[in-house]
Amino acid sequence: MEKTAAQAYAAHIESFAVSFRYPVDFTRDAFDPENQILVSACNACGEPGPFNILFFLDSGVADKHPTLPERINAYCAARPDVFTRAGDIVIVPGGEQIKQDRKHLFSAIEKMATARLCRHSFVAVVGGGSVLDVVGLAASLVHRGLRLIRLPSTVLAQSDAGVGVKNGMDDQGMKNFLGVFAPPFAVINDFTLLSTLDDENWVGGLSEAFKVAIIKDHDFFSWLSRNAEGLGRRDMIAMEEAVHRTAVLHLRHIAGGGDPFEFGTARPLDFGHWSAHRLETLSGYSIGHGQAVSMGIALDTVYAQKKGLIRESERDQILAALSRTGLPVYCGLMARREPTGELSLCRGLRDFQEHLGGELCITLPRGIGDKVEVHEMDLFAVEEAVAFLAGQ
Repeated sequence: MEKTAAQAYAAHIESFAVSFRYPVDFTRDAFDPENQILVSACNACGEPGPFNILFFLDSGVADKHPTLPERINAYCAARPDVFTRAGDIVIVPGGEQIKQDRKHLFSAIEKMATARLCRHSFVAVVGGGSVLDVVGLAASLVHRGLRLIRLPSTVLAQSDAGVGVKNGMDDQGMKNFLGVFAPPFAVINDFTLLSTLDDENWVGGLSEAFKVAIIKDHDFFSWLSRNAEGLGRRDMIAMEEAVHRTAVLHLRHIAGGGDPFEFGTARPLDFGHWSAHRLETLSGYSIGHGQAVSMGIALDTVYAQKKGLIRESERDQILAALSRTGLPVYCGLMARREPTGELSLCRGLRDFQEHLGGELCITLPRGIGDKVEVHEMDLFAVEEAVAFLAGQ
Protein backbone atom coordinates (compact mmCIF):
# COMPACT_ATOMS: atom_id res chain seq x y z
CA MET A 1 0.00 0.00 0.00
CA GLU A 2 1.33 3.43 -0.93
CA LYS A 3 2.03 5.67 2.10
CA THR A 4 0.57 9.12 2.40
CA ALA A 5 2.94 12.02 3.11
CA ALA A 6 1.89 12.06 6.75
CA GLN A 7 2.69 8.36 7.10
CA ALA A 8 5.97 8.51 5.26
CA TYR A 9 7.77 10.83 7.65
CA ALA A 10 8.16 10.45 11.38
CA ALA A 11 8.00 13.51 13.64
CA HIS A 12 11.33 15.29 14.04
CA ILE A 13 11.92 16.55 17.57
CA GLU A 14 14.61 18.98 18.68
CA SER A 15 15.52 20.06 22.18
CA PHE A 16 17.58 23.05 23.23
CA ALA A 17 18.30 25.06 26.34
CA VAL A 18 18.72 28.81 26.69
CA SER A 19 20.86 30.19 29.49
CA PHE A 20 19.90 33.48 31.15
CA ARG A 21 22.26 35.54 33.25
CA TYR A 22 21.73 39.01 34.70
CA PRO A 23 23.29 41.01 37.52
CA VAL A 24 21.33 42.47 40.44
CA ASP A 25 23.41 45.29 41.94
CA PHE A 26 22.82 47.04 45.25
CA THR A 27 23.98 50.63 45.50
CA ARG A 28 23.19 54.16 46.63
CA ASP A 29 22.64 57.03 44.20
CA ALA A 30 22.94 55.22 40.87
CA PHE A 31 23.17 58.52 38.96
CA ASP A 32 25.97 60.01 41.00
CA PRO A 33 28.71 61.04 38.51
CA GLU A 34 31.13 58.61 40.17
CA ASN A 35 28.77 55.62 40.14
CA GLN A 36 29.70 53.23 37.31
CA ILE A 37 27.09 50.50 37.79
CA LEU A 38 24.81 51.56 34.91
CA VAL A 39 27.83 51.93 32.64
CA SER A 40 29.02 48.45 33.57
CA ALA A 41 25.55 47.01 33.02
CA CYS A 42 25.41 48.30 29.45
CA ASN A 43 29.01 47.40 28.64
CA ALA A 44 28.32 43.83 29.77
CA CYS A 45 26.73 43.15 26.38
CA GLY A 46 30.28 43.00 24.99
CA GLU A 47 29.53 45.30 22.08
CA PRO A 48 31.14 48.68 21.37
CA GLY A 49 29.17 51.76 22.42
CA PRO A 50 27.59 54.16 22.38
CA PHE A 51 24.27 52.47 23.07
CA ASN A 52 20.84 53.90 22.35
CA ILE A 53 18.98 54.16 25.64
CA LEU A 54 15.46 55.33 26.43
CA PHE A 55 14.45 56.09 30.03
CA PHE A 56 10.99 55.64 31.54
CA LEU A 57 10.32 57.28 34.90
CA ASP A 58 7.49 56.60 37.36
CA SER A 59 5.53 59.83 37.95
CA GLY A 60 5.56 59.19 41.70
CA VAL A 61 9.35 58.96 41.69
CA ALA A 62 9.58 62.10 39.55
CA ASP A 63 7.43 63.98 42.08
CA LYS A 64 9.54 62.87 45.05
CA HIS A 65 12.87 63.31 43.25
CA PRO A 66 12.33 66.42 41.07
CA THR A 67 16.01 66.74 40.11
CA LEU A 68 16.25 63.12 38.94
CA PRO A 69 15.51 63.75 35.22
CA GLU A 70 18.21 66.43 35.12
CA ARG A 71 20.65 64.11 36.87
CA ILE A 72 19.90 61.24 34.48
CA ASN A 73 20.48 63.53 31.50
CA ALA A 74 23.76 64.82 32.95
CA TYR A 75 24.92 61.28 33.76
CA CYS A 76 24.41 60.19 30.14
CA ALA A 77 25.78 63.41 28.61
CA ALA A 78 29.03 62.95 30.56
CA ARG A 79 29.54 59.55 28.90
CA PRO A 80 29.01 60.00 25.14
CA ASP A 81 31.10 56.90 24.48
CA VAL A 82 28.54 54.78 26.37
CA PHE A 83 25.12 56.43 25.96
CA THR A 84 23.16 57.97 23.14
CA ARG A 85 19.84 59.26 24.43
CA ALA A 86 17.12 57.87 22.17
CA GLY A 87 14.58 60.48 23.24
CA ASP A 88 13.38 62.52 26.17
CA ILE A 89 12.72 60.79 29.47
CA VAL A 90 9.19 59.33 29.37
CA ILE A 91 7.12 60.02 32.49
CA VAL A 92 4.48 57.34 33.06
CA PRO A 93 1.72 57.03 35.68
CA GLY A 94 2.84 55.29 38.85
CA GLY A 95 0.89 52.86 40.96
CA GLU A 96 -1.66 50.20 40.13
CA GLN A 97 -3.47 52.45 37.62
CA ILE A 98 -0.82 51.83 34.95
CA LYS A 99 -1.56 48.09 35.07
CA GLN A 100 -5.30 48.49 34.59
CA ASP A 101 -5.57 50.20 31.21
CA ARG A 102 -4.06 48.87 27.99
CA LYS A 103 -3.52 52.41 26.72
CA HIS A 104 -0.47 52.70 28.98
CA LEU A 105 1.05 49.56 27.48
CA PHE A 106 0.53 50.77 23.92
CA SER A 107 1.77 54.25 24.79
CA ALA A 108 5.05 52.74 26.01
CA ILE A 109 5.30 50.68 22.83
CA GLU A 110 4.74 53.81 20.71
CA LYS A 111 7.49 55.68 22.60
CA MET A 112 9.89 52.83 21.86
CA ALA A 113 8.88 52.83 18.20
CA THR A 114 9.29 56.63 17.91
CA ALA A 115 12.76 56.32 19.46
CA ARG A 116 13.59 53.75 16.77
CA LEU A 117 15.00 51.29 19.26
CA CYS A 118 16.41 48.01 18.01
CA ARG A 119 17.28 44.77 19.76
CA HIS A 120 20.71 46.17 20.64
CA SER A 121 19.14 49.21 22.35
CA PHE A 122 18.40 49.62 26.04
CA VAL A 123 15.24 50.54 27.90
CA ALA A 124 15.90 51.75 31.44
CA VAL A 125 12.89 52.04 33.73
CA VAL A 126 12.89 53.70 37.16
CA GLY A 127 9.80 53.01 39.22
CA GLY A 128 7.62 50.81 41.36
CA GLY A 129 6.57 47.28 40.53
CA SER A 130 3.55 48.26 38.44
CA VAL A 131 5.61 50.55 36.22
CA LEU A 132 8.33 47.92 35.87
CA ASP A 133 5.68 45.37 34.91
CA VAL A 134 4.07 47.41 32.13
CA VAL A 135 7.21 48.95 30.65
CA GLY A 136 8.86 45.53 30.88
CA LEU A 137 5.95 43.96 29.03
CA ALA A 138 6.20 46.61 26.32
CA ALA A 139 9.96 46.10 25.99
CA SER A 140 9.48 42.34 25.69
CA LEU A 141 7.06 42.81 22.77
CA VAL A 142 8.96 45.37 20.71
CA HIS A 143 11.14 43.51 18.19
CA ARG A 144 10.45 40.42 20.34
CA GLY A 145 12.57 41.81 23.12
CA LEU A 146 14.66 44.87 23.96
CA ARG A 147 17.37 44.99 26.61
CA LEU A 148 15.62 46.04 29.81
CA ILE A 149 17.41 47.58 32.79
CA ARG A 150 15.24 47.90 35.88
CA LEU A 151 15.83 50.44 38.64
CA PRO A 152 13.12 49.52 41.19
CA SER A 153 12.04 52.37 43.46
CA THR A 154 10.05 50.62 46.21
CA VAL A 155 10.85 48.10 48.91
CA LEU A 156 8.50 45.60 47.30
CA ALA A 157 10.01 46.03 43.84
CA GLN A 158 13.61 45.89 45.03
CA SER A 159 12.86 42.77 47.07
CA ASP A 160 10.68 40.84 44.64
CA ALA A 161 8.97 42.17 41.50
CA GLY A 162 11.97 44.07 40.17
CA VAL A 163 14.47 41.23 40.46
CA GLY A 164 12.37 38.45 38.91
CA VAL A 165 11.55 37.36 35.38
CA LYS A 166 7.87 38.35 35.12
CA ASN A 167 6.20 41.24 33.31
CA GLY A 168 2.48 41.83 33.09
CA MET A 169 -0.68 43.81 33.57
CA ASP A 170 -4.19 43.28 34.89
CA ASP A 171 -6.99 42.49 32.45
CA GLN A 172 -10.34 40.69 32.33
CA GLY A 173 -10.81 41.45 36.02
CA MET A 174 -7.76 39.40 37.00
CA LYS A 175 -4.33 40.29 38.34
CA ASN A 176 -1.56 39.79 35.78
CA PHE A 177 -3.89 38.21 33.21
CA LEU A 178 -1.62 39.50 30.43
CA GLY A 179 2.11 39.03 30.64
CA VAL A 180 5.28 37.24 29.63
CA PHE A 181 8.34 35.73 31.24
CA ALA A 182 11.25 37.89 30.09
CA PRO A 183 14.37 38.20 32.26
CA PRO A 184 15.83 41.72 32.49
CA PHE A 185 19.26 42.56 31.14
CA ALA A 186 20.22 44.00 34.55
CA VAL A 187 18.70 45.23 37.80
CA ILE A 188 20.05 48.13 39.88
CA ASN A 189 18.61 48.41 43.38
CA ASP A 190 19.28 52.03 44.37
CA PHE A 191 18.57 52.35 48.09
CA THR A 192 18.45 56.14 47.81
CA LEU A 193 15.11 55.84 46.02
CA LEU A 194 13.56 54.29 49.14
CA SER A 195 14.16 57.34 51.33
CA THR A 196 11.10 59.23 50.07
CA LEU A 197 8.58 56.38 50.21
CA ASP A 198 5.44 57.02 52.23
CA ASP A 199 4.94 54.82 55.27
CA GLU A 200 2.47 52.51 53.51
CA ASN A 201 4.89 51.63 50.74
CA TRP A 202 7.87 51.50 53.08
CA VAL A 203 6.22 48.88 55.28
CA GLY A 204 4.20 47.14 52.56
CA GLY A 205 7.20 45.75 50.76
CA LEU A 206 8.31 43.92 53.89
CA SER A 207 5.46 41.44 53.44
CA GLU A 208 7.51 39.82 50.67
CA ALA A 209 10.42 39.49 53.10
CA PHE A 210 8.19 37.70 55.61
CA LYS A 211 6.72 35.56 52.83
CA VAL A 212 10.02 34.12 51.69
CA ALA A 213 11.50 33.89 55.19
CA ILE A 214 8.53 31.92 56.58
CA ILE A 215 8.74 29.24 53.88
CA LYS A 216 12.50 29.19 53.25
CA ASP A 217 14.72 30.68 55.95
CA HIS A 218 14.09 30.37 59.69
CA ASP A 219 17.13 32.50 60.55
CA PHE A 220 15.91 35.32 58.33
CA PHE A 221 12.48 35.17 59.95
CA SER A 222 14.12 35.43 63.37
CA TRP A 223 16.08 38.45 62.15
CA LEU A 224 12.89 40.09 60.82
CA SER A 225 11.14 39.41 64.10
CA ARG A 226 13.97 40.96 66.14
CA ASN A 227 14.13 44.00 63.88
CA ALA A 228 10.38 44.44 63.30
CA GLU A 229 10.01 47.67 65.24
CA GLY A 230 13.12 49.23 63.74
CA LEU A 231 11.99 48.37 60.24
CA GLY A 232 8.62 49.93 60.95
CA ARG A 233 10.34 53.08 62.23
CA ARG A 234 12.24 53.47 58.94
CA ASP A 235 15.66 52.22 60.01
CA MET A 236 17.42 52.47 56.64
CA ILE A 237 20.34 50.20 57.52
CA ALA A 238 17.96 47.46 58.61
CA MET A 239 15.86 47.99 55.49
CA GLU A 240 18.86 47.66 53.20
CA GLU A 241 19.70 44.31 54.79
CA ALA A 242 16.09 43.16 54.56
CA VAL A 243 15.90 44.07 50.87
CA HIS A 244 19.22 42.40 50.09
CA ARG A 245 18.38 39.16 51.87
CA THR A 246 14.88 39.01 50.38
CA ALA A 247 16.09 39.67 46.85
CA VAL A 248 18.79 37.01 47.12
CA LEU A 249 16.31 34.42 48.37
CA HIS A 250 13.98 35.21 45.47
CA LEU A 251 16.82 35.01 42.97
CA ARG A 252 18.09 31.70 44.35
CA HIS A 253 14.61 30.23 44.02
CA ILE A 254 14.26 31.46 40.43
CA ALA A 255 17.68 30.13 39.46
CA GLY A 256 17.68 26.93 41.48
CA GLY A 257 14.04 25.99 41.93
CA GLY A 258 13.85 24.13 38.63
CA ASP A 259 10.89 26.07 37.21
CA PRO A 260 11.85 29.72 36.53
CA PHE A 261 9.10 30.21 33.94
CA GLU A 262 6.46 28.44 36.04
CA PHE A 263 5.49 25.64 33.72
CA GLY A 264 4.45 23.52 36.70
CA THR A 265 1.64 24.19 39.16
CA ALA A 266 3.65 24.87 42.33
CA ARG A 267 4.32 28.54 43.12
CA PRO A 268 6.20 28.73 46.44
CA LEU A 269 6.86 32.44 45.97
CA ASP A 270 3.11 33.00 45.81
CA PHE A 271 2.62 31.96 49.44
CA GLY A 272 -0.21 34.14 50.77
CA HIS A 273 -1.09 35.46 47.32
CA TRP A 274 -4.26 33.56 46.45
CA SER A 275 -6.26 35.65 48.92
CA ALA A 276 -4.08 38.75 48.53
CA HIS A 277 -4.94 39.14 44.86
CA ARG A 278 -8.63 38.69 45.65
CA LEU A 279 -8.46 41.30 48.43
CA GLU A 280 -6.89 43.80 46.05
CA THR A 281 -9.70 43.23 43.56
CA LEU A 282 -12.45 43.38 46.20
CA SER A 283 -11.07 46.68 47.50
CA GLY A 284 -10.91 48.25 44.04
CA TYR A 285 -7.14 48.30 44.59
CA SER A 286 -7.43 50.66 47.54
CA ILE A 287 -5.52 48.00 49.48
CA GLY A 288 -1.89 47.96 48.37
CA HIS A 289 -0.25 44.75 47.22
CA GLY A 290 2.10 44.58 50.20
CA GLN A 291 -0.67 45.02 52.74
CA ALA A 292 -2.83 42.45 50.92
CA VAL A 293 0.04 39.94 50.91
CA SER A 294 0.51 40.46 54.64
CA MET A 295 -3.14 39.60 55.26
CA GLY A 296 -2.82 36.64 52.90
CA ILE A 297 0.19 35.38 54.85
CA ALA A 298 -1.72 35.79 58.10
CA LEU A 299 -4.70 33.85 56.74
CA ASP A 300 -2.61 30.96 55.42
CA THR A 301 -0.58 30.91 58.62
CA VAL A 302 -3.67 30.48 60.78
CA TYR A 303 -5.06 27.93 58.31
CA ALA A 304 -1.77 25.98 58.47
CA GLN A 305 -1.98 25.91 62.26
CA LYS A 306 -5.55 24.65 62.15
CA LYS A 307 -4.44 21.86 59.79
CA GLY A 308 -1.59 20.86 62.12
CA LEU A 309 1.25 22.11 59.91
CA ILE A 310 2.60 24.65 62.40
CA ARG A 311 2.30 25.07 66.15
CA GLU A 312 0.20 27.73 67.85
CA SER A 313 3.41 29.33 69.13
CA GLU A 314 4.73 29.62 65.56
CA ARG A 315 1.41 31.09 64.39
CA ASP A 316 1.60 33.68 67.15
CA GLN A 317 5.23 34.53 66.35
CA ILE A 318 4.35 35.20 62.72
CA LEU A 319 1.26 37.30 63.44
CA ALA A 320 3.09 39.30 66.13
CA ALA A 321 6.08 40.02 63.89
CA LEU A 322 3.85 41.22 61.04
CA SER A 323 1.93 43.48 63.42
CA ARG A 324 5.05 44.91 65.10
CA THR A 325 6.37 45.88 61.68
CA GLY A 326 3.16 47.78 60.98
CA LEU A 327 1.66 45.29 58.54
CA PRO A 328 -2.05 44.39 58.78
CA VAL A 329 -3.25 40.85 59.45
CA TYR A 330 -6.98 41.43 58.92
CA CYS A 331 -9.54 43.71 57.30
CA GLY A 332 -13.33 43.56 57.06
CA LEU A 333 -13.27 42.53 53.38
CA MET A 334 -11.93 39.15 54.45
CA ALA A 335 -15.34 38.40 56.02
CA ARG A 336 -17.46 39.67 53.10
CA ARG A 337 -19.88 37.09 51.72
CA GLU A 338 -21.50 36.39 48.38
CA PRO A 339 -25.32 36.11 48.11
CA THR A 340 -24.78 32.33 48.29
CA GLY A 341 -23.22 32.74 51.73
CA GLU A 342 -19.71 31.82 50.57
CA LEU A 343 -16.84 34.06 51.61
CA SER A 344 -16.10 36.40 48.70
CA LEU A 345 -12.44 35.74 49.40
CA CYS A 346 -12.79 32.10 48.33
CA ARG A 347 -13.22 33.04 44.69
CA GLY A 348 -9.52 33.78 44.92
CA LEU A 349 -8.87 30.04 45.01
CA ARG A 350 -10.64 29.55 41.68
CA ASP A 351 -8.89 32.54 40.12
CA PHE A 352 -5.55 31.27 41.40
CA GLN A 353 -6.10 27.81 39.95
CA GLU A 354 -7.15 29.26 36.59
CA HIS A 355 -4.05 31.48 36.53
CA LEU A 356 -1.74 28.56 37.36
CA GLY A 357 -3.45 25.94 35.22
CA GLY A 358 -3.77 22.30 36.23
CA GLU A 359 -4.69 21.29 39.74
CA LEU A 360 -4.89 23.74 42.60
CA CYS A 361 -1.53 24.10 44.34
CA ILE A 362 -1.22 26.25 47.45
CA THR A 363 2.02 26.73 49.39
CA LEU A 364 1.68 26.62 53.18
CA PRO A 365 4.28 26.80 55.94
CA ARG A 366 5.34 23.56 57.58
CA GLY A 367 7.01 25.02 60.61
CA ILE A 368 8.91 28.28 60.13
CA GLY A 369 11.50 27.97 57.37
CA ASP A 370 9.88 25.08 55.51
CA LYS A 371 6.88 24.58 53.26
CA VAL A 372 4.45 22.09 51.85
CA GLU A 373 2.22 22.16 48.75
CA VAL A 374 -1.46 21.25 49.17
CA HIS A 375 -3.96 20.61 46.40
CA GLU A 376 -7.19 21.43 48.14
CA MET A 377 -8.31 23.92 50.77
CA ASP A 378 -10.78 23.10 53.51
CA LEU A 379 -13.25 25.98 53.20
CA PHE A 380 -14.54 25.42 56.72
CA ALA A 381 -10.98 25.85 58.03
CA VAL A 382 -10.62 28.99 55.90
CA GLU A 383 -13.78 30.32 57.58
CA GLU A 384 -12.32 29.48 60.99
CA ALA A 385 -9.06 31.22 60.12
CA VAL A 386 -10.89 34.39 59.04
CA ALA A 387 -12.92 34.35 62.27
CA PHE A 388 -9.75 33.90 64.33
CA LEU A 389 -8.08 36.90 62.64
CA ALA A 390 -11.23 38.99 63.09
CA GLY A 391 -10.93 38.45 66.82
CA GLN A 392 -7.30 39.52 67.06
